[in-house]
Amino acid sequence: MRPILYVLSFLAVMALGFWAYRENYATQAALREVATLQDDIAGLREGLAIQRAEWAFLNRPDRLRELAVLNFDRLGLMPMEPHQFGTPTEIAYPPPPVAADLVPEDGLADAVDVSGSLPEQTP
Repeated sequence: MRPILYVLSFLAVMALGFWAYRENYATQAALREVATLQDDIAGLREGLAIQRAEWAFLNRPDRLRELAVLNFDRLGLMPMEPHQFGTPTEIAYPPPPVAADLVPEDGLADAVDVSGSLPEQTP
């Protein structure tokens, strides 16, 4: 009986060693993949920062003003001037509601009738 127990124990140790070996290599592969993805993310973030800087450079007001003047005959864009902007006092706000419009004559605002009647039952 003891030799069978020794053989089974040896096989169990071998199986666990094989499993640990496979898990080790699977973990190393996953770590390499994570590192690759992090490098890709860093590269994409760097590219995004460069594109944002280029966008800010291309949207400089003086450059856009020059382009509007150069392409006036094709686009018809007028250069922006400070007098074209209004002040907050020139905004037409809606008139405030009248106090009589806020509350109905019965004194209940937005009341909903929830009462009802039961249908008549015929015997």
